[in-house]
Amino acid sequence: MGAYLLLALAIAAEVSATVSLKLSEGFGKVGPSIVVVVGYAVAFVALAYVLKAGVPMSVAYAIWAAAGVALVAAVGMVFFSEPVNFSVIAGLVLVIGGVVLIEAGSTH
Repeated sequence: MGAYLLLALAIAAEVSATVSLKLSEGFGKVGPSIVVVVGYAVAFVALAYVLKAGVPMSVAYAIWAAAGVALVAAVGMVFFSEPVNFSVIAGLVLVIGGVVLIEAGSTH
């Protein structure tokens, strides 16, 4: 499996785990709690394999973290009616912009 496909798996697992963390209601619900534990385990194992495959740590982590933040924010806005305002959008743009800069800087 390609390194960036594994990175996508790590991102999807981390986002699923984070959303399930909210749904678990403080680990009071068993189903979502299991998704939290399995999701984070899959995310970290997949991320470890991404690093082993040779993707630079700064690039892999930046993409993983930024994509996770953006996707969790989007899920929160769409499914949990979390606020969408200029500050939220600006913050997401800055996070994504930071990843682009890290990726651009790692190619030199």
